[in-house]
Amino acid sequence: MTRFAAEAQRRYGVNSTRYSDLWNWSIAQPEQFWSLLWSFCNVIGQQGSRVLAGGDAITTAQWFPEARLNFAQNLLRGNRADDADAVVFWGENKVRRRLTYAALHDQVAATAAALRSQGIGPGDCVAAYMPNMPETLIAMLAAASIGAVFTSTSPDFGVQGVLDRFEQTRPKILFAADGYWYNGKRIDCRDKLRDISARLNMLQRLVLVPYLEEHPSIEGIAKALSLDEYLAPHRHVRDIEYAQLPFDHPLYVLYSSGTTGVPKCIVHGAGGTLLQHLKEHQLHCDLNPGDRFFYFTTCGWMMWNYLASTLGSGATVLLYDGSPFAQDGRILFEYVQAERATHFGVSAKFIDAVQKAALTPGESFDLANMRVILSTGSPLSAESFEFVYRSIKQDVQLSSISGGTDICSCFVLGSPTLPVWRGEIQCRGLGMAVDVFDANGRPVKEEKGELVCTQPFPCRPVGFLNDPDGRKYRAAYFERFAGVWCHGDFCELTAHDGVIIYGRSDATLNPGGVRIGTAEIYRQVETLPEILEAVVIGQEWQHDVRVVLFVRLQEGLTLDDALRTRIKKRVRDNTTPRHVPAKILQVSDIPRTRSGKIVELAVRNVVHGEPVKNIEALANPEALELFKNRVELG
Repeated sequence: MTRFAAEAQRRYGVNSTRYSDLWNWSIAQPEQFWSLLWSFCNVIGQQGSRVLAGGDAITTAQWFPEARLNFAQNLLRGNRADDADAVVFWGENKVRRRLTYAALHDQVAATAAALRSQGIGPGDCVAAYMPNMPETLIAMLAAASIGAVFTSTSPDFGVQGVLDRFEQTRPKILFAADGYWYNGKRIDCRDKLRDISARLNMLQRLVLVPYLEEHPSIEGIAKALSLDEYLAPHRHVRDIEYAQLPFDHPLYVLYSSGTTGVPKCIVHGAGGTLLQHLKEHQLHCDLNPGDRFFYFTTCGWMMWNYLASTLGSGATVLLYDGSPFAQDGRILFEYVQAERATHFGVSAKFIDAVQKAALTPGESFDLANMRVILSTGSPLSAESFEFVYRSIKQDVQLSSISGGTDICSCFVLGSPTLPVWRGEIQCRGLGMAVDVFDANGRPVKEEKGELVCTQPFPCRPVGFLNDPDGRKYRAAYFERFAGVWCHGDFCELTAHDGVIIYGRSDATLNPGGVRIGTAEIYRQVETLPEILEAVVIGQEWQHDVRVVLFVRLQEGLTLDDALRTRIKKRVRDNTTPRHVPAKILQVSDIPRTRSGKIVELAVRNVVHGEPVKNIEALANPEALELFKNRVELG
């Protein structure tokens, strides 16, 4: 960050002594900023003479309209020694593997050649129904190298969940593992693959990747070939012919959560994704060649795409598949210690769970190499900030980040040159004109409102699939405030120019017409040691809305009036009387998406007797039954 600021000062005379000065320049002079970023990050490709065309409207602006580049080439640039680790993989405690840069390059070359031999080319879709293992990364790089569009989901999805996604994207090639491990349990996927392969009409080939078995049978799986057979004719290929493509050429299709209907298919361009990830990794995360980057994710979450891009900064990608709580919640910290991770990424819920389990990783493990801890998925509570610095590591940049599938990156995140304030995200991302609007579309500070972006940014998605006139796309982001991206987060810009996220706007509570972010209640409730986690909704009640809180308690505990009183007092003392739940009920489980996000809207639908349209998007759909027909809410 400091070197980039110095370069901005040298080239453009920017007063860059403070982060706010650098951010203001990046917004005021976006063409200068993004052009400098291209050169600073040594992007491979032809930049062209124009940086921004089509005016300053977010929906019509075109970035680098003359540029040509290849995403995979920028990730496989060979800026590390060939015998250095490019990828390390742990599959719980069952599998350990590592690939050098040379080995990764050769496997991508063979896979790209195999795809070409199938007639796969620019614009065709290659899909993966895979664990977070090296072959998934290889398939993505091979697809990107030839200009194909890559899409993925994790193997814990059921058949309908996979079809809801892939029937829209219509892949010609599907890479799929024979199964996966979770919390020590062996889970075979081949029965699901038999069903899926028979129902994907555009599918030409299913490539079965071994994981549970060295040579898994493909019997009964239509169009299937083992990975060895698929690659055998191309093992000798060493060169990769990188297709040079436009800046906005489709790279990924990511999926919305799908808990309110069939998931939206969000198309992301190669150039915008590359520039944004390089910016966030190198400037905001201080990622350097030789660093070792870990993020706990599945292949059904955008953080997998984010993790993969760290190769472009010369980092080693640390992959993990399985339960984050394997080996009594110790396995991720064992991984960090053994592989000397410099960057450790997890969800806010994981940090809270480690705290609730009374673990002290800073005492139990050697975390000397760790410089940055990243957290996303839900707001990180102020108490979790304290726990990290008290019990994990004192000299670390705790970087709470927020953005999402919609932009495959962040609007707000961290900076290594700024202080960390308890409970706050450090800053708005460079080049991202993030603001907070009130209900009338006026910018506000130190007040709650809607997170918006008021100017064009390169990682704006290309569009949605099956939306030829762009109507769904415009409705998703631009209807609330004309010409402004409205992200759907309820938040606040703080006195420090940091950001606090209070939850999703569509899940905010409105008792008596006052908007309350769900995270405000979670922050208080989850500090109580008896409570493992909670979900809060607004229930329509007597022509108003009442706040209903469901809590999951530590094993063996029962919710009683004394604990209810303590919960209400904690919320009232630290927020306002309107935040206090009218009803507090105990449940044994809370439904969440496969990336670990609690689904407040699905719970609200169940409580109101309304259908949840796509339960395949949930990791534990059976938990919804716990919220049906609760007599206490009648």
